[in-house]
Parts: sequence; C-alpha cells; structure tokens
Amino acid sequence: MKIAISILVSMLLIGCSTFGHSEVEIAPYTVLKTDEQQAIEVRRYEPMVLVSTSMAGDGRNSAFRKLFRYISGENEGAADIAMTAPVIMTGQPATAGTKIAMTAPVFMSGNSQQARMAFVMPKHFTLDSTPKPTNPDLKVEEVRDYTAAAIRFNGTLSRRNVQRYSEQLQAWIASNGYSAVSEPVEAGYNGPLTLPMLRRNEILIEVRNTID
Repeated sequence: MKIAISILVSMLLIGCSTFGHSEVEIAPYTVLKTDEQQAIEVRRYEPMVLVSTSMAGDGRNSAFRKLFRYISGENEGAADIAMTAPVIMTGQPATAGTKIAMTAPVFMSGNSQQARMAFVMPKHFTLDSTPKPTNPDLKVEEVRDYTAAAIRFNGTLSRRNVQRYSEQLQAWIASNGYSAVSEPVEAGYNGPLTLPMLRRNEILIEVRNTID
C-alpha cells in the first residue's frame, strides 16, 4: 500500500518547544543510505497505522482539529480506560474513550484533489488494537513496505522551500539508482512556537531501488 500523504507542519504538536526539543514519539525507520552533504536519507519505515481525514472544505485546520480530538478521546476505546484530561476543541467536548499519545510526524497529502491529513499511531498500536474513531470522517489504515527518500531542512514549509527541496530530492533520486513512485510529500516535526532555524522539516518521496 502506498502513502499518498504528506507531513504537516507548523501546527501544535504535543511536547514542542521554542528551541526545537520535542518529547513526541517519532515514527521508527531504518536508514538504508545517507548523503550527509545534501542531508538526504533513504529510509525503510516500520509498519505504521495511520488515522486520516480529508482536508476538503475547511482545509488543514479543520482536519487537524478532527484528528487531535480523536487522539484526545473521540474514539471507541476500551471501557475500563478512563480519560484523564480530554482535549476540547472549538467548544466541542470529546467523546469518552482512550487518550492516545501523538506521534511525529503528521502526514498530509499535497497536490491531490483528495488531499488528506493523517496522524501516525504510536508504534505499539496494530490495525486491530487501534481504537475505532467515532467520527465517520476519519479512516484507519495500515501502511507496510514503505521506503522513502527524505531531505531535511530548517526554516518553514513555505511553497518556495517545498518546491526547492522537492526538486533537489528528485534530482538526487534520479542520479542514485532509485525511481520515484510517489509525489513529494511535506514533513514537519515542530509546532509554531519553535524558532524557524531550529525546526525539522522534510520532503519525502516513496522510492524503489532500480539497481537490485
């Protein structure tokens, strides 16, 4: 299954700070190849469970609120797991359920007309154990066999930066024995309070090794 998603963002991530430190769990991966000069890695991600929603209509902010409410308790969690601190978004209380920790990064689709945003579930969750969303706009899926080339940069996920680093990564892929099998997707690991120079941003492109 392919990821047609990208990663937001300069939005609120739990545990973020002005100086770039975050206690948020990172989606685990193994580095297969490194180009330190261009800050590029080829990574193979461990299986991931994603909970996603459409960004149609109100766009990123609306999608982020839906997903944040989901991890804050708007899910069909085990009845004996109490919510200790439900997050209330836009004046709407979350449904009682399991409170789920946030994992970085946040994935988003980019140029597709069916753009979606997704949260990566903590690694101990499986497709079967992930609490079912109570909001029908949310979808749960598992992603396996995901290998991607990633380029890392500081600053912001501005259109100019996204285009610049996407083109740089595409050129690297073409000259290093890989073929791209997805469109570039954005990746952001920090919240808006983090100084731009300390932010971790990435562009990811799913790849296939053409040499093997």
